[in-house]
Amino acid sequence: MRVLIAEDEEFLAEAIQTGLRRAAIAADVALDGAAALRALAVVDYDAIVLDRDLPQVHGDEVARTVAERHPGVRVLMLTAAARVDQRVEGLRLGADDYLAKPFAFEELVARLHALARRPAATAPPVLEVGDLRIDSFRREAFRDGRLLRLTRKQFAVLELLARAAGGVVSAEELLQKVWDENVDPFTTAPRVTVSTLRKALGPPDPIETVTGVGYRLAVADDGDG
Repeated sequence: MRVLIAEDEEFLAEAIQTGLRRAAIAADVALDGAAALRALAVVDYDAIVLDRDLPQVHGDEVARTVAERHPGVRVLMLTAAARVDQRVEGLRLGADDYLAKPFAFEELVARLHALARRPAATAPPVLEVGDLRIDSFRREAFRDGRLLRLTRKQFAVLELLARAAGGVVSAEELLQKVWDENVDPFTTAPRVTVSTLRKALGPPDPIETVTGVGYRLAVADDGDG
């Protein structure tokens, strides 16, 4: 998952970014509404953590723009206001969820994961692909009942491949969803991470390389012998 943090309090923005990265969520920061809109125009984010009182372009306008131009991006609106009418107004502007400051960081992460599941209403909270079981909330992965010792990046790559439901995920998509804006676009990090993930998963290798395209989790048919 890749998230944009639109928050003008720099210390808070950086604290949220650090916490999300520790939760295996790639996160970028925009310190005003204009910067947030520019980032949304070039990056395919899964969600935005949006402070309502942003400078330059108000958070309300950012929320309206997201709803109109980026319908796949979920909006978690942050505000110091706790009045019901203000929360309702934020939701009417296009926010998918609302969190009043101060908030518990664990709740922020849980709400982001819940929002990420909304586009696919049938997606279960725990993903199961073959003998793999991936729990996004606990950030735990098992293979044939064995707990896997994965780094944050390895877990994020495995989760993205699992959510693709057998579809191919390109190295570019891995880079965009798992890493953040500071990564070198020519890095071999996705390839290296897939390689180390394969070692952590052990044989037989469930990750199939589709030459020139990307990677996918190979799922055997029930009738395969």
